[in-house]
Amino acid sequence: MTSANATKRYETWLGQRLNLVPDDLAYKHDQMRLAPFPFLRATFYRWAQVWREHCGEAARAPEVLSVGDLHIENFGTWRDLEGRLIWGVNDFDEAWRLPYTNDLIRLTTSALLAQVACRPREIAGAVLSGYADAINAGGGPFVLAERHAALRTMAAARLHEPERFWQKLESGSDANDVPASAIKALARVMPAPDLEWRIVHRRAGLGSLGRERYVALVHWAGGSIAREAKAIAGSGCAWAAGKKPGIRALCEEALDRSIRCHDPFLRMQKRWIVRRLAPDCSRIELSALPRERDEHRLLHAMGWETANVHLGSIKPKVIVEDLRSRPRNWLMDAARKMEGAVLADFGAQ
Repeated sequence: MTSANATKRYETWLGQRLNLVPDDLAYKHDQMRLAPFPFLRATFYRWAQVWREHCGEAARAPEVLSVGDLHIENFGTWRDLEGRLIWGVNDFDEAWRLPYTNDLIRLTTSALLAQVACRPREIAGAVLSGYADAINAGGGPFVLAERHAALRTMAAARLHEPERFWQKLESGSDANDVPASAIKALARVMPAPDLEWRIVHRRAGLGSLGRERYVALVHWAGGSIAREAKAIAGSGCAWAAGKKPGIRALCEEALDRSIRCHDPFLRMQKRWIVRRLAPDCSRIELSALPRERDEHRLLHAMGWETANVHLGSIKPKVIVEDLRSRPRNWLMDAARKMEGAVLADFGAQ
C-alpha cells in the first residue's frame, strides 16, 4: 500500500468516528507536501503501519503505554496545581501499547528530518542517554521553577511576547454549529459560571488537523483566558491494526500513569480533550526556541521525559535488561531506516 492510499483509507476510517473539517484536511495535505518533517508529523498512521517491518529487531521489545506520535515538537509547557511551570510531552492523542523502542526511534527520526544542529550519532546518543538516565533514576518530572535552568531559558523564550499569542487566537473565525457536548465540556473548565464567550475555530498542529477544534475566548478579571476542546480520535495504531474506529482512546490512561506534575485543566470529557491555552500553556515549536539553544541538552531532556511516560506501565528493570541486550548503535540504525522510509513516502506523494 502506498502512503497516498494509506492516507485515503485512514481518513475514511476516521470519518466513521468523527465529524471531519474538509478545509483543515486540505490544509493538512498542503503542509504534508512542504518538507519531510511536517510529513512525518502529519502521518503517524503510516508510521504505525510500516515501522515494525522497517525496524526489524529494534521493533521487538517489551511493550509500554507509549506516546506513539512522539517527535521533537510534541513537547510544551503548562502550569501545575501550584502554579509552577512544567515542561513535558504535550500531546497523547495517539497513545497506544507499543514496544518502548517506538517512541525512541520516532523521536530520533524526527530530529534527523528536522535537521537538528547535532551530528546524527549525537542525536541518537543524547536521546538514548536521557532515556537510560531516567530509567535508572526512576524518572522525575521537569519542574522549571527551581531546576533545569537551561531548559527553562529555552522554554520561556516564547513567553516574552504574549500579545502575539492572544492576537493569533483572537484572529480566528467564529465557529458555527458548535456541538452542544463541546460547549458543555468547555463550560466545565471555565473559572466562573455564566461567562459570555466567543467560540472560534482553531487550526493547529498537524497530526490532528481535520478534527473539530474549538476555542472559547473570554475577557475575565482583567485579562484574556482561553479554553480548547479538541475531538478525541482513536490512535492511528488502531487503524493500522485493522480495528474498528470506535476503539477506546488511551490518552487519558497514558496521562494519568505518566510520571509528571499534571495540568489541572487538561481533561477528557466524553469525546473531547479540553485544556487551558495561554502563552505558558501550549506546544513549543522548534522555531520558537532561541538560536543559542543547546540541542544536545534538549534531546537528553526529551529522552528523559519519554521514560517518564513509559515508567507508568512497566518496571524499570525490564527496560534496563532489554537495553543491555541491544547492539551499540541500534537506535541510530533504526532511525536511519525510518528516515529513509519517510523520505521515500514523502517523495512519492
